[in-house]
Amino acid sequence: MAVQNGSKVAFDYTLMVDGEIVDSSQGKEPLRYVHGNKEIIPGLSRGLEGMRVGEEKTIVVSPDEAYGEINPSAFREVPKSSIPKEVELGVGNILSMKTADGNIFPVRVAEIKEDTVVIDLNHPLAGKELNFTVKIREIQ
Repeated sequence: MAVQNGSKVAFDYTLMVDGEIVDSSQGKEPLRYVHGNKEIIPGLSRGLEGMRVGEEKTIVVSPDEAYGEINPSAFREVPKSSIPKEVELGVGNILSMKTADGNIFPVRVAEIKEDTVVIDLNHPLAGKELNFTVKIREIQ
């Protein structure tokens, strides 16, 4: 049986970006999803299509098939006073922000100015080529 639309798939993966491991299922349960239900990024889904149990391969996913390119309009300048004093500010640090409807999401500190902080609302992997090493464990 091969991975196809509607298949329940379990696979192990290691994700590398710029030569560094950024995520892996090693030592954990395999990632499970239903193929074709848009539960994983499009480029990874396309790469898994047709694979069989036990098969292993590397799938390279371009930004347009993953989290998109970096959107310059997704940078916001906020007053330092709006950030709690106990939060450590540093370029590259990840902060949790709350939307008007109460949802919490991560943002990256892009720049610190005298009275303001520039935050990046892009997905942390936006603009990156993703290199997945995958092995199919189960297909139902």
